[in-house]
Amino acid sequence: MNLEGVGDELRCRAFSVTLAGPVIRWFNGLSQASITTFGDITRAFLAQFTTCITKAKHPINLLGITQRAGEPTKKYLDRFNDECLEIDGLTDSVASLCLTNGLLNEDFRKHLTTKPVWTMQEIQNVAREYINDEEVRQVVAANKRQPTYNQPRQHGSGERLKEHSKDEVPAKNSKTFPLVAKFTNYTLLAAPIVEVYQQIADKSILSKPRPLKDRTEGNKSLYCDYHKGFGHKTQDCFDLRDALE
Repeated sequence: MNLEGVGDELRCRAFSVTLAGPVIRWFNGLSQASITTFGDITRAFLAQFTTCITKAKHPINLLGITQRAGEPTKKYLDRFNDECLEIDGLTDSVASLCLTNGLLNEDFRKHLTTKPVWTMQEIQNVAREYINDEEVRQVVAANKRQPTYNQPRQHGSGERLKEHSKDEVPAKNSKTFPLVAKFTNYTLLAAPIVEVYQQIADKSILSKPRPLKDRTEGNKSLYCDYHKGFGHKTQDCFDLRDALE
């Protein structure tokens, strides 16, 4: 709407058409004698609503966004990115400097100091590796802190373990594995066991699994990533659960 050159009366009427909600209620509450020119309504409007105008934040606000003790790096980056969206004209050099300044993840910080300026897209790409490593370490540390609840089996005074006869010769490749878990209780994982294994599979954290006997009976969907063979699915692997525990 082009109101250039029109009179105050028309401009006042056009102004009221653009109002809604609390603003139109304020406008309707004005006394008739209080508004005679468009300048009057402009001054009244600014006096009423200036404090409601959201002011753009300055880049210096980013210096107040720091990673809290115990806060995951991913959560810190999310908070930092949200703050960046409220700053007009923010450059990559300023954002990179402020983000690095607020990091508590020492390995990630050292990586970002290898060159003076990173774009925010580059930082996000690099961050994925450090975030994954951090999450894996947290899962492993949590598993180590949890006590195990397996109790040794108690045998009666007259009970004796059966032994193989000396004449018995075990058949080749006749190894069988129990279908029960080693522990009676297991630490609750922060993610499905398949996802946990995928994150740490190439980090040489877990011990090498025992050979797996194929019990699929032709069902090749029963594949275990941990054993690298057929016999059961990864999520049903007791050996993997024991290794994580």
